[in-house]
Amino acid sequence: MHGRWRPVGRLVRDAGRGDAVSRRELLSVRGRSVAWLVPLVLLAGIVAADTTTDAFQIISWTVLVPGVAAAICGTLETGLFAALAVAVFVLADTTWQHQDRTDTSGLVLVVLGGLVAVAVAALRVAGERRMMRMRDIADTTRRTVLRPLPEGFGGLDHAAVYLPADTEARVGGDFYDIQPGPHGTRVLIGDVQGKGLGAVETAAALLSTFREAGYHEADLGTVAERMETRMVRHRRQTAALGRSDGDRFATAVLIGFCDDLPDAVDAVVLGHDPPLAVGPRGVRELPTVGGLPLGMAELAPGARVSVNRVALARDETLLLVTDGVTEARDAEGRFYRHGEEVARAVAADPRDAAPRRLVALVRDGTLRHCRGRLADDTMVFAVRRLNG
Repeated sequence: MHGRWRPVGRLVRDAGRGDAVSRRELLSVRGRSVAWLVPLVLLAGIVAADTTTDAFQIISWTVLVPGVAAAICGTLETGLFAALAVAVFVLADTTWQHQDRTDTSGLVLVVLGGLVAVAVAALRVAGERRMMRMRDIADTTRRTVLRPLPEGFGGLDHAAVYLPADTEARVGGDFYDIQPGPHGTRVLIGDVQGKGLGAVETAAALLSTFREAGYHEADLGTVAERMETRMVRHRRQTAALGRSDGDRFATAVLIGFCDDLPDAVDAVVLGHDPPLAVGPRGVRELPTVGGLPLGMAELAPGARVSVNRVALARDETLLLVTDGVTEARDAEGRFYRHGEEVARAVAADPRDAAPRRLVALVRDGTLRHCRGRLADDTMVFAVRRLNG
């Protein structure tokens, strides 16, 4: 079952990489571009058709060759095909002469068509280079916010996938991290309200606070309070700068793994869907008492953050998702029930409870359910103790 779903995610992921990247891969063989073959075959076909028929002068169609090259080749290649088209036209008109000579207007058409094609190719290549630079910047930003985590980091087996609703932006307000420290290993997943660079900036601010507080603070509730303070400070700074997105909030889940608690974890749920515990015995929702999202503590002044200590067997995996999963809808408007689908998959094959397989299962199920049309940024994160 899991093997059948995997290509769905790959197709949608590849579709979002941009026309330039897709075209480059489609017209490449072993990393080498073969785009030049298309206009070359077209030119050969025009010459062959012109020399085998006397009905009309097909040689004038050589004007199409540099136009095709402009769409898929570089500027230099397009210029070469423009010159080649002119040369073939002149040879057909002066050397082969199997038909009546064409007038000067045909030659002028081929020359002008070649010049226009070269200009179009130059503009297209410059645009693609700008787009690739922007994508590199977006990827660098994403790696800064969602830093790559090595295998086994903090003594945890983990896997994550992030799918932005805006495939060109490639980054949004969903975030996660793992922070080992003297008080155990802390795990975070969150979702900033809204989209765009403002959401990314807010996510980066919360992550920086988590990485510091998660390391130094012994109490997980204090870590959450530090993040609440940072959220309020960030909103005030945004408002002071005169920006209109200063009312953001963020939902989050904090999980604390400690060596002294091999069969339990501490959990803080802040306006987020509770994690699911997935294991050989099935799927269950962690029994936690939730709190307000980050940035909304002023609605309940004086309230303390609830830290829930819940049982978690060593062979159970925690599955955490953002609302891109829970709010995915099919053609009839029905929400995606990822918990039910995970339960069926694990019942059929308990190996699907492993983090990597679990993340791929939920990712592909979400994409299949909404037909690849994500309404919001989507994060799927799975984590368990090593040797679970």
